[in-house]
Amino acid sequence: MSNRVTLDQLNTMPVDQFVGVLGGIFEHSPWVAEQVAGMRPFQGIDDLHQAMVDRIVDAGQEAQLALIRAHPELAGKAAIRGELTPESTSEQRGAGLDQCSPDEYSELTALNQAYREKFGFPFILAVRGHDRRSIIEQFRRRLALTPAEEITECLEQIYKIGRFRLDDLISTSNG
Repeated sequence: MSNRVTLDQLNTMPVDQFVGVLGGIFEHSPWVAEQVAGMRPFQGIDDLHQAMVDRIVDAGQEAQLALIRAHPELAGKAAIRGELTPESTSEQRGAGLDQCSPDEYSELTALNQAYREKFGFPFILAVRGHDRRSIIEQFRRRLALTPAEEITECLEQIYKIGRFRLDDLISTSNG
């Protein structure tokens, strides 16, 4: 990624620029970046990520559900129509979701539908390190969870996605 920034740059840029750079770390939820902008300077990516996670935890269940619902379905209609954020497109492509066979696509469509019917929000998985088979296995495992367990699982996955995105965005060297 060529648009990397350093932590020093993030710590000193104007709030609107900071939010502009970090607004996509959590899918369609720039409010997370807005809420941590005043907490600068951050000593490292760990501190920044923890501050962002803490804001989500403190925001309460309504905001957490809105954050979960802001995510696209894996290999869903938005992916096919090319409507995902650049981050989601790259993440899903990295897991091979853009290369599903007709049978895999059909299974993912059925799993997405069953999941959404049970939980009322999209299945969220930090897909980095997964392939199509392991994603389908995660779907099946998580369909057996309770709604409360699944909200917790989704938030944990969102925190992982956020950390991956921060690591991709922030250069740890000043060179």
